[in-house]
Amino acid sequence: MADHRPDRLRLPLAFDPERLAGDLANFGRTEWIEHFVKQNYDGDWSVIPLRGPAGATHPVRMIYSDPACTDFADTPMLAASPAFQDVLAPFDCPLHAVRLMRLTPGSVIKEHHDNDLSFEQGMVRIHIPVVTNEDVDFRLNGVRCVMPAGSAWYLRLSDPHSVANRGAADRVHLVIDAAVNGWVEALFERAARVEAA
Repeated sequence: MADHRPDRLRLPLAFDPERLAGDLANFGRTEWIEHFVKQNYDGDWSVIPLRGPAGATHPVRMIYSDPACTDFADTPMLAASPAFQDVLAPFDCPLHAVRLMRLTPGSVIKEHHDNDLSFEQGMVRIHIPVVTNEDVDFRLNGVRCVMPAGSAWYLRLSDPHSVANRGAADRVHLVIDAAVNGWVEALFERAARVEAA
């Protein structure tokens, strides 16, 4: 029987929001790539790839989280981002796509689901808010999930989810796709114990 986890879990990891925002500030407008799945959102949803398919040079290929891809590499954008490098350093698991994902004020990601993105299927997506605001409404299975800047969250995004940025500032998350291994399993066990305490 497949292992079953909750649809969301705050992980026992924390990062300095000011350092993360400092790295973010080094990127200009030209580095952001418009998300290509336009039917899933209204407004401005854009991406900076920090890790992507090895050898990819076209912007869309660099930001695409291809479930069939097995060979990933860091991008030059990550090389110029010491705080984001420090976030990834303790992840003792295979890292696939790693991206900054920005949703500007007034923009909405419509309810959808991402196939193959669950602990049970062997691939987890971890969200680390870099900058956010209290008027970001992230819904997973219809229930709001409030994620402070610098926190780390597993979200089972094979389930229905949506986001609305009703605030006056950008919402940017560092989004990490990682393969489940023993380190991830132990991290989730620690998180579950903290949540149960």
